[in-house]
Amino acid sequence: MNQTKKVLYSRSSIVIAFSASVIYLLLSHFLVGFKIDQLVLIAIFNVCFFTSSASRKFIIGFSIFIIYWIIFDSMKAFPNYKFNEVHIQDLYENEKAIFGFNYSGKIITPNEYWSLNGNTLLDIVAGIFYLCWIPVPLAFATYLFFKNKDLFLQFSLTFFLVNILGFIIYYSYPAAPPWYYQLNGAKFIPTTLGNTAGLNKFDVYFNIRLFGNIYEKSSNIFAAMPSLHSSYPIIVLYFGLKNKTGWINLLFAIVTIGIWAAAIYTSHHYVLDVITGILCALVGIVFFEKIFLKNKRFNQFLQYYKVNI
Repeated sequence: MNQTKKVLYSRSSIVIAFSASVIYLLLSHFLVGFKIDQLVLIAIFNVCFFTSSASRKFIIGFSIFIIYWIIFDSMKAFPNYKFNEVHIQDLYENEKAIFGFNYSGKIITPNEYWSLNGNTLLDIVAGIFYLCWIPVPLAFATYLFFKNKDLFLQFSLTFFLVNILGFIIYYSYPAAPPWYYQLNGAKFIPTTLGNTAGLNKFDVYFNIRLFGNIYEKSSNIFAAMPSLHSSYPIIVLYFGLKNKTGWINLLFAIVTIGIWAAAIYTSHHYVLDVITGILCALVGIVFFEKIFLKNKRFNQFLQYYKVNI
């Protein structure tokens, strides 16, 4: 017991935790400004790091997701529209040309159809599915952490890789979401704030600001392509099947399709965004399985990481 405490509170451990916390807070302050979220993240990290050996291993394992969040949040400091032209009109026209259909004598997109023909039940169902995009991957990662460390690492790193691929596309092809075109047309307004779009109906029905609070913190509204909301459940389903998780995989499949449909129904993504998100997930999975897992040094890194969690 004393040896465990000595390891938990060793000088090197304190220096590492303190240095990581200070560096993160300083970088965040200069890049995106101070937010309470940053202190919450630091508190969670340090409590887990110093509470017990088990909690330390847990937070070290989940550091992959923490790094993802830090990168995502830091994107606020480097808006993608400053690097490439934002696609608004052309993306809308492509969507209409490929997936548009005649409705009341006019060619419209699926988003426009559901904006006109939604109902309360679909608003609620869409909101529930859209809430799954982060909790489900994190819950599944937690399950794998305790049940299958090898797959936990593979899942976490694949999740990270897919996000990096998505971020690269965000900066290569800045794209406005459907709700933006519905509100502003083809006019580029860089100061536009995040918008709940169709998800606002969920908030209004339950008299809450759940999605309102989420989308106020959006890192970049011109990042509709690809839909990473559509990528995440595929990664979960793939590793669920790989882990032979049984009937839970049916639930994962339902959530996957539900998120895809909700993304379109709520006007947060075009069908093209969803398809690109699906392709992004598949490319990331194949790349990880066929390239990374075949690399000897990478497998040595995985084993080293596994020992420490």
